[in-house]
Parts: sequence; structure tokens; C-alpha cells
Amino acid sequence: MKIVRVLLALVLVTVGFAGPAHAAAPKHTVTYDKYSLMVDGQRVLLQAAEFHYFRLPSPDLWRDILEKEKAAGFNAVSVYFSWAFHSPAPGQYDFTGVRDVDRLLRTAEEVGLYVIARPGPYINAETTGGGLPAWLKTVPGRARSSEAGYTAAYHDWLAHLNPILARHQVTRGGSVLLYNVENEYAVNTDAVYMQDLQDTARAAGIDVPITTNNCCDAGSWSSTWGSGPGAVQIPGVDDYPQSFDCGNAATVWGPWGAGVTEKVREDAPVFAAEYQAGAIDLNNAGYDACRELTGVQYTKYFQKGNMILSGATAFNYYMGFGGTNWGWLAQPNDVYTSYDYGAAIDESRQLTDKYSEYKRQGYFLQAAPQLTKTDAVAAPAAAGLETAARANPDSGTRFVLVRNAGTSAVTSSIDLGGYSLPLQLPGHDAKILLSGFGFGGQSLVASSSELLTQATIAGRDVGIFYGSGGTPGTTVLSYSAKPSVRVLAGQVSSTFADGRLRLDYVHTGLARVLISGGGHRPLLLLLGTDDTAASFWRYDTAAGPVLVRGTELLRSAALAHGTAALRADTSAAGDFEVFAAAREVTVDGVRVSTRTSSSGSLEGRLPGPRGVALPSLDGWKQQAEAPEAKPGFDDSRWTVADKRSSLSPFPPITQPVLYSDEYGFHTGSVWYRGHFTATGAETTVDLNAITGKRGNYLVWLNSRYLGAADGGVEADSEAPVNPSPGHGAFPVPAGLLTAGSKAVLSVLVQNMGHNDDWTADDNRFRQPRGLVGARVTGVDQIDWKIQGTGWIDPARGGLNNGGLYGERAGWSLPGYADAAWPQASRQVGAGVTWLRDDFRLGLPAGQDTSVALRFAGPIPAGYRAILYLNGWNLGQYGGAIGPQTDFVLPAGVLHQNGSNTLAVAVIAAGPATVTTPQLVIKGSQRGGVPVRDVPAPARFPAHR
Repeated sequence: MKIVRVLLALVLVTVGFAGPAHAAAPKHTVTYDKYSLMVDGQRVLLQAAEFHYFRLPSPDLWRDILEKEKAAGFNAVSVYFSWAFHSPAPGQYDFTGVRDVDRLLRTAEEVGLYVIARPGPYINAETTGGGLPAWLKTVPGRARSSEAGYTAAYHDWLAHLNPILARHQVTRGGSVLLYNVENEYAVNTDAVYMQDLQDTARAAGIDVPITTNNCCDAGSWSSTWGSGPGAVQIPGVDDYPQSFDCGNAATVWGPWGAGVTEKVREDAPVFAAEYQAGAIDLNNAGYDACRELTGVQYTKYFQKGNMILSGATAFNYYMGFGGTNWGWLAQPNDVYTSYDYGAAIDESRQLTDKYSEYKRQGYFLQAAPQLTKTDAVAAPAAAGLETAARANPDSGTRFVLVRNAGTSAVTSSIDLGGYSLPLQLPGHDAKILLSGFGFGGQSLVASSSELLTQATIAGRDVGIFYGSGGTPGTTVLSYSAKPSVRVLAGQVSSTFADGRLRLDYVHTGLARVLISGGGHRPLLLLLGTDDTAASFWRYDTAAGPVLVRGTELLRSAALAHGTAALRADTSAAGDFEVFAAAREVTVDGVRVSTRTSSSGSLEGRLPGPRGVALPSLDGWKQQAEAPEAKPGFDDSRWTVADKRSSLSPFPPITQPVLYSDEYGFHTGSVWYRGHFTATGAETTVDLNAITGKRGNYLVWLNSRYLGAADGGVEADSEAPVNPSPGHGAFPVPAGLLTAGSKAVLSVLVQNMGHNDDWTADDNRFRQPRGLVGARVTGVDQIDWKIQGTGWIDPARGGLNNGGLYGERAGWSLPGYADAAWPQASRQVGAGVTWLRDDFRLGLPAGQDTSVALRFAGPIPAGYRAILYLNGWNLGQYGGAIGPQTDFVLPAGVLHQNGSNTLAVAVIAAGPATVTTPQLVIKGSQRGGVPVRDVPAPARFPAHR
């Protein structure tokens, strides 16, 4: 169907709100204007965290991440859908198991989160091919264009995905609120393509607003967003002000701009479609360094600044949880196994200090709905600080940004609500201050403390305000008569004059002030520090809000029959507190003894997690492989490599074309065997291979190992094109070949993944993988055969395995019979060697224990290791790969109560001593979500 052009400032589309889907789910309306989205006339401030289901291969854990995002105040998640993850070959699609996106969307609905659906077809996301399947490299027609071959291919992808997304739209009681076409499409643009993506979506029943995201400002495409073919309803802009310079956090501050999201269309709200919330580790500094680069101070300064300076009311923070590039998911040029991203929730699903800052901001956005409709206004000055302001034209509420661009603390004051309020702001810090703000039955005149949240509980209002520890705070409230002020805890002074109650204090600990009378409902003010504010959790039930303090996490709450039933996690035994219209409390189904505090809350104590003992990995067995290097190896069932042409813009250096994608082998290791008749005059084997960054290849001639070389990278296909990428010249040992004898050249090439298509010109994406040139001096003809992945695992999918002999024979799988393997010596020669070890776990029930493999000592430079847990390829380790030494083992893939098998494929360029890993605990909390073992085959069929 055609898209109805938006001509009015107010656009009406029928949608619903996120919540549990059911057959009779009521329909709702959503409108949007220049200020915000609205659902049933109520303005919505959309706050999303990016989450990639394909980077967490345990569907039960999807709920864990979604509940943690919800608990931080997010009301949405943004989700890329990776075409490559679902389609291992043309016409083949899988939406089961770890690819069950229907389940993902149902879970979002159950948790109560909107979804920004991002089906591409191109997604980038630092994933292989930017989400485009590698088989697309052999399809005619430029990717990301309206050319026929590509159009037919992406129509097939969307024909499988769009019906799933359509039935989960908010219009049908589901979670999908926005539908994002394409991704950062700013060069080599094709309006016909952009329009067709939208028309295809509408024809499939997509009726929620359509958006897109452009990086990292309005770019070349935005000039046509407002009208004409390809224009979307709500254009979004990506902002990455802090760069990806991990490791230099002390000196980096906003090198990529001010981080203020641009308004593209006057009739649509400002949408920060991707706002930087972490970084890829381009410097191999480790993701803790990326978390420092985009840490708490960055999150305060830039994100609060963007809220006020841009007036944005729709945000998506990239990433909320990064996850793992398991299998061959990674785009090779920017990332390694971990995709932690320095996110607020780390790769092992632990909450970080940055998570606390997101929660402080998220709760504020929920508590101040007036922010959904504001205009820029003149801001009061504060000496030594930057200020900006917005005001709600209906309520008059003012939101004043105060920022310190320097690195040293600034002491100042600000005139707010007719009062001069003292201010002290640490370096690179920011506050959003309120004046003229009504909440519950209260009227806030002004405050130099920030609002965390406000709620009406059991007939009284509760307001939580906070500031940096040791800084002064002032809060002024309006009353028709002098109220009663009772300081329950802490030191707070109060004065009343001219209908205004002024409270002065220092942010330290948690002060509690109960105010009653004065013509208003009773008010409990809780005044604390940043850390104190972060100790609170909020959950809104059908019977009213619940506030909890002291747990590691609050997953959900329910109020019924005088009981507050909580699902909560604890990381240690300790005190907790509940503010709710309740007399009793249960936590995870167990009644907890409580007493009523002077603040009217219920106080009690909760146990922490039980101790966990992990087994030692000391039963390693070892077996060498690579029979493909032997002349007598039977390759009769291998694919003949004899093509003479390719769609790749990079021409082959020699014939025939040996690119692995041309023969259907797209992931991991690929073997080549070249047969020729020797002349006796051979002196050099001259090879070229393109592997992507971090890749290499190994060479044998008649079983004699000749050596290894690094493969070509993405830049080799960029102007000026490298005419000899990944070159290796290997001398032929004298006497190895005799005239007239049959010879076999065996080459093992690592495919590290496929380039993205960010420039939409095919030069990056269609760069080949595998051998691109092969010559033996003195030999005129070589007959080639090729072998890669032997079988597409129905559970683990097409990106899990490569073409190593051990992979094709099932050595990575728990069901493989390795009883005859010898005890591991950990000494390996050049080539491929496997190590295996079995272990059993019995982790405590009702507890979330995150386990990882840890390699101790220096990262080796002489070999690379591919790590398999129960057949799942969970990472690569080695000096050529990256700085990673801890590899997360996701629960579900890890059998928490049962037997497990670890397999390590070592690919060595020469003799080496292999380091074997041990199990470590990354975090353990009482609580969590139930996690079942992820079903997967224990054995492969007969290998090739």
C-alpha cells in the first residue's frame, strides 16, 4: 500500500501501548507532533536501550536483560534483526530456538517494554556483513539499492520477518511501537529503495510510524527526509560525541561534536535514534576502558545536555547490553569476540556504575512528564557554569540544565523560582533542575537537587531528590499555610515565609523529612546523594507504585491483600526497605519479617547468594588433526573450485576464482587442496588470501609445512587498491617434488567474517574471502578443490562452525567419543590441535551465577584458539585476535546443573605451548530468572 504523505503538523496513526499481548487487546491511538509521541492523547517520552538477541544465545536470558532495562527506567528496547543470523543460504530461514524473535517480542510484551524494530535489511552493528548474509555477495545487484537482484533478496527476508513484527505491533496489543527502515543510510542513497522498504512494510501490515536513523548528523540524505519518495515519518539521528578512543578516557572529551541531536522535520519530535552509551574497542584497550571513556560523568554531561539542548523526547542508547560475538558473528575490522561495548550492563550481565546513572535519569524522565512538551527559553545564569532551559507551555514547569565543562569543581549560585540557590558542581558534571513543578498534591517552587522520582503511596506523596556527595542543596515548596516539618533523619534546616517552605541541607547519606498540613497532602521528602538515589528501585503496579531500597535489583512487584510481592535480586546479605500500600512483604515467594519504620516504610533483612565452588579444569585430552594436508587424503566429495568469474569488484589475481563465497562456504576455516603434476623445477609457492583483520592462513605441500602468513584486510580493497593483499611467498624445499610426481598443495584459510557495507558501494561488502591468488613457480595448471562448513547445525545455526576437520567430524560436540585421546601435553606443532575436557556443575537453585573461562598469563602470539562449550562456538583467543582473556559462558549454553564439554581448537603457526583456561565467577546474585539448557545436537552427521 502507498504511504500517506504527512502534510499536517499532527499525524494520527492507530497503535497501542506495550504490554502483555492477548486476543482481545484493546486498540489505542498514537499521535505525534513536533514535541513527542502520544498514546491515547498522553505524551510519551520514549527511552530505549539497544539489545541484540543474536548476541545472547540463551533465550531465557533475554528476559533477564529486558527486566534489567525495565528496572533502570527504560520503557523500550531497540532491536536489530540480523538477516545473516537467520539465513545461512538463499531461501533458507530459521526463526526457532535462539532465533525465535516471536518469543523475544512476547517477552518484551510480558516485561512491559515497547520495541523499536530495526529489520534493516542492512544493520551494520559491527556484525558480519553488517547483517547482510554472505551469500548475498553472489547475487547480482548492488546491495542497499533498488537494483533487481538485491530487491528480490531483501523482499524474501522481509516476507519472513515482517509478518512476525506486524502481529506484535502495539496496534494488535503487542510491543512494536516504531519500525526503522535501513540504517545510517547517508551515502550512495537511493530514494526508490527507501520508499520500497516502507511500501513493503505497509503491504505486510506494518501500521506503526516508520523511522530511520542517520549517522552522525543530518548528512546528505536528510535534505530529502521532509518530502518526496523515501521520506519517513519520524527521522532519527545518531550521535557519538565521545568517539571510540578507548584507553584515553583521561584526555578525550567530546571530540566528535557536542552530542546535541538535530531536529530534522518540524512536524515530528526530535529522535536520538542512537545515542552513544559505550564504544567499540578499536585500540584493543579492553572494554573496561570503553566503559570509562563513556562512564558516569560522560553520561551525565552529554545525555542530560542533549535532553535540554535538543528538546528530544525519543532516545535510544547504544548499547544497553552488548553481549557476545559468538560463532562468526563479528565484523572483523572493528571487534573481537566480546561485544561488551562498555555498556551499562556488562557482557556477563552485571550492573555497573553507569547503569546507576541511567536509572537516575530514567526515573527522572518517568517522574517529570512535563518534559514531553517544552520549548527553549532563556536560562538563568550561574557563574562559571553553562546553563540552558526549556519550559512546558501548558504547566509553566521549567527544566534548567546546569553543566560544568571543566575538570575542576565550581561553586556558584543560580536564581530559580525567585530564589538564589547555592550550587556546587564537580568537573564534567551536569544537573537538570526544576522550577514550577507540580507532583502528586505538591507544588515545587525550585530545587538545586535533582529529582529521582515521585509517587503517591498510602495517602501521602513521596519525593526523592539527590545531589553529589558533600554539595549543598536547597528545596523550596509552596504552601497556603505554614506546614509541620519533622526531620526524621539527617540534618535539614527549614524556614517558612510568604507561603514558601525552604529546606537547606548537604547531600550526605539519606535525610528524611515529613511535611504535613499547609493545605497539601502529607509529603515524605528523601534527600540523598547520587549513590543513595541509585539504591532505590521503583515498580508501578496496577494497585499503585512500589519503592524498594537496598536490593541489587527489583525485577517486578505486585500489591494484593495487603502484601507487596517482590521479585528481587541480592548480591549480599543486607537490610532492605519497602515503601508501599502494604503490611507484609514477600521476596521471590518467601515471606520476609519486617517492621514499620518512622518513615512509614517496611524494613527487613534479606539473605545474599550462597557460595559457589567451581571445578578445576584438569582433565584435558589432546589430539592433532589436519589430515587435509596429506597427499592421500580423500577429497573426492569436496567441491571443485573452477569458476572463472565473480561479482566481486576485486578481480582474482590468478585463475580459477577461489573465493570461498563462490562455493557456498561463508564462515570460519576453509580448506583448499590444489592438485598438480610436479616438474621438479618448483621453487616458490606464491599465495594471496583475504581473511579480514586478525586472520591468517597456513600452507602445506605434500604434507610438508611451509609456513603461515597474515591475510588481507578491508583496506586492501579501498583506493588505492592493494594489488597483492595477504601475500605470502613460501620456498619449496629442495628435493620435495620430483618431475612427473603428483603433488598436493593444502591451504587452510581463516575467514574472520565479512566487511560491512557502510558506504553502500559494494567495494567493502563484496570483498572476497579465501584465496585470491595461487601460483607455484614452474607449474602451469593446478586443479583446486575446496571445503568449508560441513553441515548447518539446526540449533546453533549457520554462523557457528567453520570447516576444520574436527568441526566437520564433531570434535567440538559433547557427544563425541574421545576416550582414546591421550592426556594433554599442551605442546603443539604447526597446524591444528584439539583439546577437550568435561566437567560437571551444580550451581545453587534460585541464584544467578555468571561463569566465564579465564586464560591466565600473557596472551600468546604464536597461535589462535577457537573455544567451544557444548558445541557452541563462544569465542576466539590469541594475541592476533585481541586483548580478551575472559570468555563469558551464558547460562543455558552452560549446563548449570549437569555435564559440560569444553573443546579448544588450536591453530598454530609453529610449535607452541598452549595455555588452558579455568572457570571463574563474574557475579552471583540470589534471584535471577529460571534458565533451561538450550537444546542442541550432541553429534553431527557423517562429516565431509
